Amino acid sequence: MTDLTIALSKGRIFEETLPLLAAAGIIPNENPESSRKLIIGTNHEHIKLVIVRASDVPTYVQYGAADLGIAGKDVLIEHGGHGLYQPLDLNIAKCKMMVAVKNGFNYEQSAHAGARLSVATKYPKIAREHFSAKGVHVDIIKLYGSMELAPLVGLSDAIVDLVSTGSTLKANNLVAVEHIQDIASNLIVNKAALKLKYNQIEPIIDAFASAIKES
Repeated sequence: MTDLTIALSKGRIFEETLPLLAAAGIIPNENPESSRKLIIGTNHEHIKLVIVRASDVPTYVQYGAADLGIAGKDVLIEHGGHGLYQPLDLNIAKCKMMVAVKNGFNYEQSAHAGARLSVATKYPKIAREHFSAKGVHVDIIKLYGSMELAPLVGLSDAIVDLVSTGSTLKANNLVAVEHIQDIASNLIVNKAALKLKYNQIEPIIDAFASAIKES
């Protein structure tokens, strides 16, 4: 039996993937939150988990460093999905992609067709497509850390970011003003691996699909 590698990121996605892995009979030997290991074994000698940054999961799968992975739809849109088979929306790690501004900023008046806005985001592709559809010109400011600071210090008029509970926005005197799209996580598979390791990968896809239906 050949080795099978699954790329996952720490945090919410990993935690919410555990029941799906269990449904496929896969149990990690260690918790990545408490272990410093980046490659984690499982109860199957030939199945390993690689722990990578969420935004890197599609790249690892695309180039075959991992056979499967779980990535948010936001990450997949930004990546482009090249070389990836996306068989399942796993309906986990759900949140919303939103536009948010500083409390008191007149977004409706500022975001009309023909207007220009500065927007801070980790998701330039999603932001550009959203505002382009509205006819709004945007200057994208790519940030990697906390988006919430940008409007507060005058770096941007608005932010485009993932919102779960909205508590972080509220704590920083920001308000969500526009919903762009709902986000969840997808199972992704390297296309070559699907052909070469079909007998190993297909049962995992089926087990995940069954678990989703029952949840």
